[in-house]
Amino acid sequence: MISKVQSSHIEKPAYIYIRQSTMGQVRFHQESTERQYALKDRAMELGWSPSMVSILDRDLGQSGAQSHQREDFQKLVADVSMRKVGAVFSLEASRLARSCTDWHRLLELCSLTGTLIIDEDGCYNPSDFNDQLLLGLKGTMSQAELHFLRSRLQGGKLNKAKKGELRFPLPVGLCYDDEGHIVLDPDQEVRGALELLFSAFREMGSAYAVVQRFVSHGIKFPKRSYGGAWHGKLIWGRLSHSRVLSVLKNPSYAGTYAFGRYRSCKDLSADGKIRGKMSAVPMPDWRVMIEGHHEGYITWADYLRNRSVLEKNQTNKESMLLSGVAREGLAMLQGLLLCGTCGRRLSVRYKGNGGIYPTYECNWLRREGVATKSCMSLRCDLLDHAISQRVLEVLQPAQIELAIKAVDELEKRNDTVIKQWRMRIERAEYEAELCQRRYEEVDPSNRLVAGTLERRWNEALVKLEQTQQEYAASQRTESLAATAEQRAQILALAEDLPRLWNAPTTPSRERKRILRLLIKDITVETLTGTRKVVLHLRWQGGACEDKTFERPLPVSDQLRYPSPLVERIRKLACTHPDPDIAAALNREGLLSAKGKPFTTSMIKWIRYRHSIPAVALKRPDEFTVNEIARKFGVSQHVVYYWIERGIVPARRTNAGSPYWLTISPQNEATLKEWVSKSTRITLPRGKNPDTK
Repeated sequence: MISKVQSSHIEKPAYIYIRQSTMGQVRFHQESTERQYALKDRAMELGWSPSMVSILDRDLGQSGAQSHQREDFQKLVADVSMRKVGAVFSLEASRLARSCTDWHRLLELCSLTGTLIIDEDGCYNPSDFNDQLLLGLKGTMSQAELHFLRSRLQGGKLNKAKKGELRFPLPVGLCYDDEGHIVLDPDQEVRGALELLFSAFREMGSAYAVVQRFVSHGIKFPKRSYGGAWHGKLIWGRLSHSRVLSVLKNPSYAGTYAFGRYRSCKDLSADGKIRGKMSAVPMPDWRVMIEGHHEGYITWADYLRNRSVLEKNQTNKESMLLSGVAREGLAMLQGLLLCGTCGRRLSVRYKGNGGIYPTYECNWLRREGVATKSCMSLRCDLLDHAISQRVLEVLQPAQIELAIKAVDELEKRNDTVIKQWRMRIERAEYEAELCQRRYEEVDPSNRLVAGTLERRWNEALVKLEQTQQEYAASQRTESLAATAEQRAQILALAEDLPRLWNAPTTPSRERKRILRLLIKDITVETLTGTRKVVLHLRWQGGACEDKTFERPLPVSDQLRYPSPLVERIRKLACTHPDPDIAAALNREGLLSAKGKPFTTSMIKWIRYRHSIPAVALKRPDEFTVNEIARKFGVSQHVVYYWIERGIVPARRTNAGSPYWLTISPQNEATLKEWVSKSTRITLPRGKNPDTK
């Protein structure tokens, strides 16, 4: 060994690389750590001075399977490549790297820079073929050893898991008894919170709705701490959406023992580093699943139903055949309609100012480039009204029974909330009494301790009072108990369910939930060449029926006046002026296209649109403006000037109608004399008086 250490090596620093795979090894296997630090003495025996020995120990507690999280190993590789290292000391080859990629990379760099590798067995020069071969074998065996260790450990865990005996941290609400069996938490408040969560989700079908239920009633949700000073303690806090999802997706609450729900995999990040992440495993690929392993809060069928509801609620997945939870919005059949052309689920598009005109449409084929137009587009109010009427007909015989069940459900829900609040108050009272007993048991002369215990007692009393006040406020604002008067009102409303259904105070979400309880899906089919739409209803019980209705005409066709009415106006226009025509139509009870009485302006528009001339009511002794202009050889402007000044008598039937003028012999002579003496109003020879 000494012969391989040359002066060129001693002139460069010696690196002592120290590593252990886990913090548990660092804490409980200190002999290995001491042996690694003792390599400094060996380096000094080989000729390195203390100042030339560098200890790299920042990788303690890091695995050698990869290098991206080991700062000192990266520093070692970088310094070796820059020829700054004379020798690398390690207790054994596995301390440097358990990956052949990292190990052979380090060997190649040491070979190029002439760096020695020294372990407990000897000194190796990587530039020498024999030493390089031996080091390569050591690295391969080190990686194989890691594989064997992992296989044995995983095999032992899997074998124990198959028997349902592998212990792992349990979710809140479950714990191990003295014999190692999984049982429900003995704390009634914890069990009550979980039971309330599952019942709320069963009722509303949405994780967000469960969170809102807990927040609106001021109910806390428990979380059990693992590790540290708070190990095993219950922490009560606000229920979050992620907590609801984790509870609903955990099979342990259904009494099922599951192993292999998540898989650890490695991925290459954008910066080129290898990172590990956990990914969920599909249920069929779980390695161990034992139903009925222990007592649960729900059944396995309820667990599968909850998973199905959560999957339907996802809006970022292509689940075209799933209805989903009832959401806000005006479209009551959202998620229930299927396209009769392509079989996909119809989506909702809100049009108009503020989205007040929703429509159901299927544009999947056009979006994918298969077709050039959408399969269908229907107004929401038409389909919603048709289905609502049918649902009200179905519910008519059972209205009273439904109302009674609704009242009972409200009271049951209120009793559950009150029970949870009372257990919370009882817990606060217990904590206050505990602080009181601790204060009374301490020596009064020991003021250092007595003062702290007195402060904790006061804080517990304040917390108890706040809890009682919150409970009282919750009962005033969120109480669901129905009084005798309210029960009578509900039963009275049940006798008129259509009025309750159509009331503006009834939320759209409640109507949607009722529809989803009754209807499984509706296939919409538009008949080609007609305006008929066929709805194929499939009820939850399996019964099917068809409902057909006629789509209304387009707005342009609805506002277009029918031919009989136009012909009627054409006939009246031959003998009557526009006001008389409007009065005649109103007397006959006819209305305009918008359902309003006829006016003179409407009649004028109809005559203009259909080229109906006005009635000719000019007297034989009357002239038009153009006739007077030609008679006196002046422009129309001069004639209008005479009319405005009252020089020529004129009349008209209504505003906008033509003038009819009367010329007496005396007036005619006066006008001719006026025109002959004027040089401004006489038209030049050859000028047409009809042109302006």
